[in-house]
Amino acid sequence: MQFCSDPRKWLVHTGDTDHFHIAVSRLHILFKIYADTSPAPLPAPGLIITPEIRSQCECYLPIASVAAYFYRLYRSALNYPPILSSTPFHKALSWVDVFVALPPKFQFSANPARILEALCADYSLLTEFLFASFLPFRFYDGFGRYPRQLEFIRRWLTDRNMKTVRCLDAACGTGEGVYDLACVLSELGLLPEEVHIDGWTLDPLEVWAAATRRFPHDLQREVDFQKKTSWLFERKFQDTIYFRCADLLIMSNEKPFDLIICNGLLGGPIMHRSNEIERVVMHLAQLLASEGILLATDRFHGGWKQHCPQEELQAVFERHGLEIVETDEGIAGRKW
Repeated sequence: MQFCSDPRKWLVHTGDTDHFHIAVSRLHILFKIYADTSPAPLPAPGLIITPEIRSQCECYLPIASVAAYFYRLYRSALNYPPILSSTPFHKALSWVDVFVALPPKFQFSANPARILEALCADYSLLTEFLFASFLPFRFYDGFGRYPRQLEFIRRWLTDRNMKTVRCLDAACGTGEGVYDLACVLSELGLLPEEVHIDGWTLDPLEVWAAATRRFPHDLQREVDFQKKTSWLFERKFQDTIYFRCADLLIMSNEKPFDLIICNGLLGGPIMHRSNEIERVVMHLAQLLASEGILLATDRFHGGWKQHCPQEELQAVFERHGLEIVETDEGIAGRKW
């Protein structure tokens, strides 16, 4: 799937509140019961949530009911199946937990019905809400998030003295890792025509944000992102970087890659079932060129690592023909 510079390729305007008239009416009723019954304080920006506040909110304004209507909005506003586990409603303990975590722009009312009405009526606001829901900054950590891995890559490429190189970031998110790779390659003296870098992710909004370097819900992030990558664009490296949607559970027929990174995915909340990890590693190993290397690390999902300790992930690498290579950060496997 090639990226499109216009996000409307994936966004569908709901038009007005008619489609959600019943949902809005029901939420208004639930919120009135909650507001009339519960003692202050109601949800407010910066509120410190106590167990009592949470239980009161959940009793009269259940998060399951609120989430169901917002999930319907996500499905109606996007022309592809949204990854609902990425939204602030997924595993939220209550509506008040969701509300206080929303960006300030969407905290204009503690009543979820008012927010839903506004989103249905304002395409620009809806666009920002969708990006804020699926691309929250907590999912990412800016550039240079794995400095020791980047240093390993720098040494590995230098030792091999490669004249051309094909790289893949197999869980690229909004593209910071892809641009980090491009920086390393440029610093090593490689020219854009000697380089090919793919960035794959499952979410089309991430593809769009990575390729256009735009974040409609966070203009400061957009400015910082473009400033950080501007020198790469001055050197025409954008001509050798390709972002697209890809499901790592499905084998892709691509030319082999010399270097693959798969950071922040394996063993995390999205990819933690043993059969899925096995399948993804198998596919990535098959995409490696002879003597190519696969790198994987993750500093975001500490608790999830109990589901797939590093020793188990190393064993998966070895089962698919990768020799474990010593590295200071994460895991590295070389294909012979």
